Amino acid sequence: MKLRKLRRLGFCCVGAGVLSAGMLFAGENAASRLKASSDVMKEVMATPDKGIPQELLQSSQCIVIVPGMKKAAFVIGAEYGKGFILCRQASGIGWSAPAAIMVEGGSFGFQIGGSETDVVMLVMNRGGVEKLLSSKFTLGADASVAAGPVGRTASADTDLQMHAEILSYSRARGLFAGVALNGATLRPDEGTNTALYGDQVTNRAIVTGTKTKKSAEGTKLTAAMNKYSLRNK
Repeated sequence: MKLRKLRRLGFCCVGAGVLSAGMLFAGENAASRLKASSDVMKEVMATPDKGIPQELLQSSQCIVIVPGMKKAAFVIGAEYGKGFILCRQASGIGWSAPAAIMVEGGSFGFQIGGSETDVVMLVMNRGGVEKLLSSKFTLGADASVAAGPVGRTASADTDLQMHAEILSYSRARGLFAGVALNGATLRPDEGTNTALYGDQVTNRAIVTGTKTKKSAEGTKLTAAMNKYSLRNK
C-alpha cells in the first residue's frame, strides 16, 4: 500500500512539474524566442576559444537552438523548452527559415528550485536530419547523441563525435560546454509554426523551402547562422 501511494505521488509530481514548466512559456511569443535564439548564437560565437568549433558548424546539416530551457523541480524534476530548427539549403550554402520545436525531458532526484539553460544541438548527418524532422524522437534512444567539443582548437576527430548523429551543448550562468542530453524528446511545435507561417505546415516543409514565409526575427536568426557557419568562408 505504501509503495502504491509513493508511485501515485511520483506521477503527480511529474505531471505538476511538466505543467508548471509549460506555464513558464505562456507569456512568451514566437518573435521573442526567435530573438533569444539569435542572441544565443551571437553570444556563443563571440568567444571563439570557448564556442562551437567552426569546422563543426560548417559540416553540420541542421542546428537546434533552445533558448532558456526551463527546469521546474520539486522532488522530481521536469525539463521543458521551445526553440527552433534550421537546416542547410539544398545548395549547401545558406540556412533555411526556422521551424519550431519542443524539447521535453524528465530528471529524477531530490531537487528544489528551478534553472534556465540555453541548449544548442548540431545534427551532423542525414540520418540525424530524418529523425529530427520526424513527428517525435528521443535522444540516445532513436538518435545517437554526444557532448560536443568546445573551442576553435578542439578536436572533432574522436570516434564518439564522428559517429554521433547529434552533438549537444548547454550554457548556464555563462558557462558553455558540451553535454550529452540522453533521454530528451524532441517534437514539432505546431502552435508556434502556425503563429509564424499562418497555417499548418510541417517542419520538413519549412526547412526544405516548401514554406518559407519570412518574419523579421526569423530572418535575423537565419542571417546569424549564415554569418557564423557558411561553408565557403
